[in-house]
Amino acid sequence: MALLELKNISMNFGKLQAVANLDLTVNQGEILSLIGPNGAGKTTLFNVITGNYRPAAGQVFFKGEDITRLSPHRIAQRGIARSFQQTYLFQWSTVLENVMIGCHMNCRAGALKEFLHTDSARKADRRARQEALEIIEFMGLVECRNSLAGSLPHGYQRALGVSIALACRPALLLLDEPATGMNPTETAEMIERIRKIRERGITIIIVEHSMKVVMGVSDRITVLNFGHKIAEGLPDEIRQNQQVIEAYLGSGKNKNVA
Repeated sequence: MALLELKNISMNFGKLQAVANLDLTVNQGEILSLIGPNGAGKTTLFNVITGNYRPAAGQVFFKGEDITRLSPHRIAQRGIARSFQQTYLFQWSTVLENVMIGCHMNCRAGALKEFLHTDSARKADRRARQEALEIIEFMGLVECRNSLAGSLPHGYQRALGVSIALACRPALLLLDEPATGMNPTETAEMIERIRKIRERGITIIIVEHSMKVVMGVSDRITVLNFGHKIAEGLPDEIRQNQQVIEAYLGSGKNKNVA
């Protein structure tokens, strides 16, 4: 069953067409990877899905609802969360505090109640702390839960960015280069965690340059080039697609396909 549908999406920046007449379907419970060279339109597409960009043409449907013109806040409330290419953290807050911020996005205690320290606000805070601790343990960050986010090694910061997105309780999680800059051990751990996130019933779209990650976790792969979809299929089909090899994998990256 389709969870997300993009129909005839186009996105322009002046005379530059970043995405052109693109259709995309993401099924409930699958891991879909978007690949393509730099400038192919992958992150632009994420920004369209999350409402940060309004497309020049086309529609975005989530759970059957047209969300094309909703604000990012409203889209997040409906169950779409993302991590970013560059990890945005509260550098001077702890790992636990960062994840609790994501948890509080789902808190029903209003701002006035929280300010007044009402019982409902205190209960919500306890729930958020417990949920944040569970996410931190799941993402392998429990030993540094009280460390400042800005002091973490790069791989841990990437994991923390994913943790914050998970704290929003998404039905659809968008991961923008989750393994960038990671060493082989960290990459292997991230691959395993992505698989376990899907086991929790969360649908995932990944933008990633590491073919080890893409081939290791994807159910399907969509390939973009200059804003156009040039191929879509199973990992083995994409691996052998000559047009993909010429447009992307052949540009010095095909050695990573294994």
